[in-house]
Amino acid sequence: MKKRVLFLCTQNACRSQMAEALLRLRFGDRYEVYSAGIRPSRVNPWAVRVMAELGANISRQISEHLETYIDQPMDLLVTTCDAARETCPVFPGARKTLHQGFPDPATAVGDDGEILAAFREVRDQIDDWIQETFA
Repeated sequence: MKKRVLFLCTQNACRSQMAEALLRLRFGDRYEVYSAGIRPSRVNPWAVRVMAELGANISRQISEHLETYIDQPMDLLVTTCDAARETCPVFPGARKTLHQGFPDPATAVGDDGEILAAFREVRDQIDDWIQETFA
């Protein structure tokens, strides 16, 4: 039986979306993966672009609200930003809660190359952490 993991971020636009896709890409045979936001918006196009570079298509993923999962059992809830950790220190259905914050690439400024580099850097940080933590 697969373990259920929920990644939670503020908007469910970048970090939690990338984490969901990366865990599914790397260890989807062992984990059922979801992501949500406290104030969901839309999946960031830069996140879609950098995930496609690894062969993960997140263009059809949607930004979901935390309430979608509030009554569902999860083996692990991972907050990927400080705001999510502060807003949701306890998740009723989670057996375990873990905080692993990552910088918000959506705050990157500069030309397209600089923004793309910021998204790649955060994607790679998340990917490294997932491979170390869930292997």
